[in-house]
Amino acid sequence: MLSARERIEKQMAAPALVRLHRKLSRLKSTVTVMNTGAHPDDEQNGLLAFLRLEHGMRVIVACSTRGEGGQNALGSERRGALGVLRSREMEEAARIIDADVAWLGHGPDDTIHDFGFSKDGDATFARWGEARIVERLVRAYRKERPDIVIPTFLDVPGQHGHHRAMTRAAEAAIVLAADATAFPEHLAEGLKPWRVAKYYLPAWSGGGGTYDDVLPPPDATITVEACSRDKATGAEYGRIGEWSRYFHASQGMGDWPMQAKSVWPLHLKLTSIAANEERFISDGLPNSFEQLAAFPDLPDEVAAALISADTAIAAAIEAFPHRETIVSMLTHAAGHLENVVANASEEFLALHGHRIERKRIEIDAAILEAASIFEFVSVGHPSIAPGGSTVLTAELGEGARRYNVDISLVLPSGVSAEHTSYGSSRTFLLTASANARLSDQFLPDWSCLGGNGHAYVRASAEIEGRSVTGVFDLEEPFIVSAAHAIKLRPDALLVPLDTRCRGWQVKADLTGEAATLSFDSPAGWAMVASGEDWTLTAPERIAPGFTGVGVSVGGHPAFEVETMSYPHISRAEFRRPAALNILALDLQLPEGARIAYVGGGADKVGLWLARMGLDVVDLDAVGLARDLSQFTTIVVGIFAFGLRKDLAAITQRLHQFVENGGHLVTLYHRPSDGWHPDETPVLRLQIGSPSVRWRVTDPRAEVTVLSPDHLLLSGPNLIHPEDWEGWNKERGLYFASSWDECYEPLLSMHDVNEQPLKGALLSAEIGKGRHTHVSLTLHHQMDRLVPGAFRLMANLVQPA
Repeated sequence: MLSARERIEKQMAAPALVRLHRKLSRLKSTVTVMNTGAHPDDEQNGLLAFLRLEHGMRVIVACSTRGEGGQNALGSERRGALGVLRSREMEEAARIIDADVAWLGHGPDDTIHDFGFSKDGDATFARWGEARIVERLVRAYRKERPDIVIPTFLDVPGQHGHHRAMTRAAEAAIVLAADATAFPEHLAEGLKPWRVAKYYLPAWSGGGGTYDDVLPPPDATITVEACSRDKATGAEYGRIGEWSRYFHASQGMGDWPMQAKSVWPLHLKLTSIAANEERFISDGLPNSFEQLAAFPDLPDEVAAALISADTAIAAAIEAFPHRETIVSMLTHAAGHLENVVANASEEFLALHGHRIERKRIEIDAAILEAASIFEFVSVGHPSIAPGGSTVLTAELGEGARRYNVDISLVLPSGVSAEHTSYGSSRTFLLTASANARLSDQFLPDWSCLGGNGHAYVRASAEIEGRSVTGVFDLEEPFIVSAAHAIKLRPDALLVPLDTRCRGWQVKADLTGEAATLSFDSPAGWAMVASGEDWTLTAPERIAPGFTGVGVSVGGHPAFEVETMSYPHISRAEFRRPAALNILALDLQLPEGARIAYVGGGADKVGLWLARMGLDVVDLDAVGLARDLSQFTTIVVGIFAFGLRKDLAAITQRLHQFVENGGHLVTLYHRPSDGWHPDETPVLRLQIGSPSVRWRVTDPRAEVTVLSPDHLLLSGPNLIHPEDWEGWNKERGLYFASSWDECYEPLLSMHDVNEQPLKGALLSAEIGKGRHTHVSLTLHHQMDRLVPGAFRLMANLVQPA
């Protein structure tokens, strides 16, 4: 349940009159526009805000992945957990601009997922499957029936390969969506062919600090210009776009440009409409019920009903904020649309029935809002375990006293509800059966009309002789979660092959009711109970490589549950099968190393250094202010100079630490992360921009060692070709592009058909000490238990 402060913040963010105005402005247009992209935050928020809030178009964001392969500027969530976080961010961003979301990919276990960076569409299709992503877009076109499709990016060299693939697939799907012979399984499911009327490309470059479009954008055939402001808030539409982007906080989004963007040039590439000079992108499309009334051979009664509905809607919008007039006018409009459905031809309804049905739903939502029928719905706890229970409360608005209101619940399979109280609050006891199915973690879509998640409320009321129905989301997403969650400490062990240790203590914290815990140990290994803890014992001879120890609770596979709570998304969780992972490797540690780790929360390097067996201290602001000379090595985590002001404030002390004999190791930073090339590093070191040029995305790219005898590559572990095997996602990114001559490049690598890059690993002797800058994705490789990453990291943290 939300706290009082959280509920106050939600109400302040969406005042009742703004909610009502939003629901009325939806009714102005019968056109649908879809914006396609590859990741949450790819959407063109300002443009979509203008089309939706000023012109009333329905807006859909079609997103191919959950962003699970990206980076995280907020915390340590990675892969599936990051996908959950970014999915919630996308949904909240869509809420601001009143857009729908169509997800094409369904998390890290789906073939279509965010696997990191790629530099061309072919490389992306090799992972996703071109036919697969095109089929999913065809399905989205046929289901949502967009009149207009606008990808955010161009398919040009220098652009992210995921973006290029999505733009190519978006165009290919247009032809197939209209082809009745393509994907016949869609027709069997009730979907009908659909012809997208207009396909626009962005007539702007996608270049910038990250990308570097090699080809210029196409000429603009039309320019969308937001000359007005939002009538509900008085804000510029470009500014509302930034309100929306604010919710992509894990990606550092949410800028405050001095002048909000207001112009979006577009290039009309494909159209099925007779060529006329466009003044606006909806020209030639059925933009209102009055225009629909001109449909050929439409009965006079139906045409009159369409025009009357249009007139009533216009009167309702004009009546804002007078609620009774709005209710009356919209009730008339709904009646006219019922007449249309009852008397229009099959041909008309086949082409435009979806527009009528959408407006009927939107009209009901606006009537319920204007009549003040509903306030909010909360649950005692946002998750319930099989066999558990919680209380759901639906708070009705002051208008509910005037009308006969019925409340029903849509619940996950296996969850039942018992109505326990009536009145202005309707209370239900929710109970999950012992065999209730755990909720899916990635749902296929999100609707601005409500009805999202695994549970929601349906409210119906008799208003002016009509039954009006709407759906309402819970304050927090509700799920059926695992009855037990286990937290292993540690959840991964690094075992040097030459270790004399044959037993490791493991704590297993189990939440939920008491249950029997068991481990599925591989041959030679064993987990033995030791009081309340466990001891992992190793075979006499430890073989190198990865070993996993499975965990069961009460005879069923156990789950580790990663919970996250951020103000912009509320609470969420991600569950994964629990396991104790063991990596046995040839690992030598540097002698005498006393390490300080300064992280910004974006990596787990400090934890891995400790698990390697090194003497490491995690420095907070107080630790940074103390004497640093007690350490031989200071490791600065990724993004940390941009995330920690206390770190940026002691830059000169870090330089002095090096001059006096310390070893400073900086992990990769973006130019925007407070990295000033003449001030942040000890000597000048420039991060390459745009970053697409300064990264190696192929994790199997050949690595050339430029200085094999260098102390960082020769000891205590001799780095050899096997250490570059098994890397995941990429080699590195944000490589240095230029540096002071004192820095020595130690490695060279490149993606196929590109020039060698030497800025992945640089080190310089400075004074009595050393500064080493690392643009390799060592933090990610350690998370994935890649042996070479640990061996190289052990070398990098040795004393100067």
